[in-house]
Amino acid sequence: MGIHPRKYIFSRLATLIFLGSAMAATPVHAQDSTTNSDDATAMSKMAPKNEITYISWVGPYMRSQMRGFVRPYEKANGTKVHVKSYAGGIDEIRDQVESENVTWDVVDLTQADSLRACNEGLLEDLQDVDLPDGSDGTGFREDFVDGALNKCGVGVIVWATAFAFNKDTYSGNAPASIADFFDTKKYPGARAIRNDPSVIMEWALIADGVKPAEVYGILETPAGVERALKKMDAIKPSLKLWTKGSEPVRLLNGGDATMSMIWATTGATASQKEGAKFSMVWDGRVIELDLFGIPKGSRYKEEAIDFIRFASSSESLARMVTSLPNGPTRKSSLKLLSEDIQAQLPNGPAYADKVSIRSDAQWWSKNFAALKEAFDAWLAESSQQGAAGTVR
Repeated sequence: MGIHPRKYIFSRLATLIFLGSAMAATPVHAQDSTTNSDDATAMSKMAPKNEITYISWVGPYMRSQMRGFVRPYEKANGTKVHVKSYAGGIDEIRDQVESENVTWDVVDLTQADSLRACNEGLLEDLQDVDLPDGSDGTGFREDFVDGALNKCGVGVIVWATAFAFNKDTYSGNAPASIADFFDTKKYPGARAIRNDPSVIMEWALIADGVKPAEVYGILETPAGVERALKKMDAIKPSLKLWTKGSEPVRLLNGGDATMSMIWATTGATASQKEGAKFSMVWDGRVIELDLFGIPKGSRYKEEAIDFIRFASSSESLARMVTSLPNGPTRKSSLKLLSEDIQAQLPNGPAYADKVSIRSDAQWWSKNFAALKEAFDAWLAESSQQGAAGTVR
């Protein structure tokens, strides 16, 4: 007689329960433990990294970074980078850090802002972070240009501010020097400048006869500040302010400004487009740097450092510069660029014969607040002020 089906099922269940209890009570062998650990490690490597938020400047500059290292980083690491824009400065970083609500992970900062934020304890210390060596084998510390590495920052670009003029307005007698920017008798018309004391105050002193090497020593004195503001009075009656890098292009092409301060690379690129009505003047350009920084208290500090390592490599910086010819902060990146691209760089050999000044970021980090107060007071006396907002 056969076994009753129901009894057979109960018998099988009892056997399985017994075996399960026995296995649970049996110690796991070392080999099994290693296998489980290896599986966990493999799964960890497969898991996506935490997403980070990268803050930069809107416009052609951001586009060059998206092509240069943001999208390539996402593809190489299988992670998402949220890219947002800001108007520069360190106020937002300060607010986030002081409120312990840090939502930004990597920020593109001017060199002066990088130093100011670092001195205030608003940025993570990056001086012990190992970065990739140059593509030519040069150690990374020797590969970056002067000023591109500080306690809290890693270099992105070398850039410059110059000025441009409307070709229709000055068709027969084009301005050629920084002094011409302030000469409203010989070159009448509205001027446009960025809503910031830097650059315009250096320009004012150079236009007033001060040698570039002596600018900051003079500007540090009350008499020097007054001298700069007095020179700036010439352009005050029809002055327009801008904060977005695209605004000077619009103002010049539309005839709303006859001359305008402009970010050199943005201006040089836009002036070559069909229908452009302005030309660049490279005399007196102020050369500066941008650096990556990590706000103090970022929840994804390790991912942020990983992003900076990738973005600051020779290849990444070369890709970025190919899309918009700012100067790369790595010397090895230059070797990866064509001669045509090198000829367009604001710190390149093509403009070596023009007067220029290297912005003293350390000086500005100490004196910005005082100069900003003086600049804002000067603006408050102005009869006209233009639009505002910042994008490179």
